[in-house]
Amino acid sequence: MQVGHLEERYQEWVHQPIVSKEGPRFFGNDVLEFLTRTKWWAVPTIWLPVVCCLLVKSILMGHTVQDVAMMALFGIFIWTLIEYTLHRFLFHIETKTYWWNTAHYLLHGCHHKHPMDSLRLVFPPTATAILCFPFWNLVAFFATPSTTPALFGGGLLGYVMYDCTHYYLHHGQPSKDPAKHLKRYHLNHHFRIQDKGFGITSSLWDAVFGTLPPSMTSGKKN
Repeated sequence: MQVGHLEERYQEWVHQPIVSKEGPRFFGNDVLEFLTRTKWWAVPTIWLPVVCCLLVKSILMGHTVQDVAMMALFGIFIWTLIEYTLHRFLFHIETKTYWWNTAHYLLHGCHHKHPMDSLRLVFPPTATAILCFPFWNLVAFFATPSTTPALFGGGLLGYVMYDCTHYYLHHGQPSKDPAKHLKRYHLNHHFRIQDKGFGITSSLWDAVFGTLPPSMTSGKKN
């Protein structure tokens, strides 16, 4: 609750990373503090069974396995755009006031300040569960009752892939591409050019929307 007092200095402060294995304590209350810390394996453990149930539900409602697979792939594709959009326009919103600074720090600022904090790298399951409701309703608005589970399940699978990839890019040691390239690409976002390179699982949408880091854009010109 102290970071909000930085006001206009917050943006400069939060983008000066501290490389340490553990981040600071957020709350005096042990329950609230517990909810801010998540082991990476909790994400696939909790959400992959949900994904499977959703895909099976669409099959039981009359769709073939091939149809459900295609819908799931489309859901994953849409997730990559959501991933980029949230990271660029919400996670990197510029804030100045006390409560906006505080909210931003809890949402994403803490990750940029302490990028190697392994317990605040993936999204807490409680927060994910809450966000599932509006995203489900959004998919249901555009899709049919029988296709909604498969499309949402694909998007949820995309999220699981994103969070696991994100953790691996910070703590894994890939020796071959594409993982090695993605790690270099993402750490460049953290430690060099923090207003470029918003893609985590790929650089696709950075290329589409012109937010590739300068080294990659100059490489393409050459």
